[in-house]
Amino acid sequence: MSTHTELTVLPKNLRRRHGGRNLRGGAAPYLFIAPFYLLYALFMIVPVFAAIVLSTTEWVGIGAPTFIGFDNYLDLARDTSFGGALVNSGIYTLIAVIIVVPVSLLVAQGLNAQGLKFRDAFRVAYFVPMVISPIVIALIFSLILDRDYGLLNASLHALFGLPNVDWLGDPMIAKFAIGFVLLWRTVGYLTIFFLAALQNVPKELYEAAALDGAGRWRTFTTVTLPSIRPVAAFVVVTSFISAAQLFDEPYLLTKGGPGESTLSVAMFIFRAAFERQQFGYAAAAGVVLFAVVFIVSQALNRILGIGRDQ
Repeated sequence: MSTHTELTVLPKNLRRRHGGRNLRGGAAPYLFIAPFYLLYALFMIVPVFAAIVLSTTEWVGIGAPTFIGFDNYLDLARDTSFGGALVNSGIYTLIAVIIVVPVSLLVAQGLNAQGLKFRDAFRVAYFVPMVISPIVIALIFSLILDRDYGLLNASLHALFGLPNVDWLGDPMIAKFAIGFVLLWRTVGYLTIFFLAALQNVPKELYEAAALDGAGRWRTFTTVTLPSIRPVAAFVVVTSFISAAQLFDEPYLLTKGGPGESTLSVAMFIFRAAFERQQFGYAAAAGVVLFAVVFIVSQALNRILGIGRDQ
């Protein structure tokens, strides 16, 4: 009788333990990663859908929003200010991708050179702009780029006898002045990524290239660039996204002026929402910016090969 009892109880215990192992082995990983997806949904997916819904309404921040369909998008298509802001943001992204990224790579190459003295001091010097407050940066460059009393004009006049240039007051020059500040502020940050990638390139590849008689340029194009391609692609995409949402420099240096010649899309959204209380209109502009950034980023991912097997 006791033997029969043991035989009937034992399978239940086995099933209980087996079920516990299934729970630990199957559900435990999902429980660990669940907080990330919950936070991602709460702070990314939900706000995006809320912005899309808000973009179809007219709302001043008080009371219930009024549904107006796609009128905000139609108004954006006719809004010359928004069109100009898109062009300006496009210029900023070109500066970031075509100028800032290559300069960062060149700086990283220099810092990675063998026998460089004071390497750590140079790294700190290049990275310091990233930890300085944007307000302080704007104050410094306002003093440097001032038309009448700026350090840059004073230096150019003393050295070459050049007349004063209105760096922040000329509609075209002001764009590139903001681009220069963007270059100064972000080069050190991007250099850190490139420097880490360069230090992970196997030395055997350089030795093989030297045995084949490759010069510096050929070594750079056939060994260095292919080896750091994933990092370079990441830097290009993140630089594009950051420049497309540029706000601090144009807002603090020029207030989007003169006129609206340096107005970025992020500044346009800020003005629509917090100066004119057109929250639905601002949300529509934000959705357009999100769509453009997402589409171009995906295109860059495909062109640069992010995610492909190495």
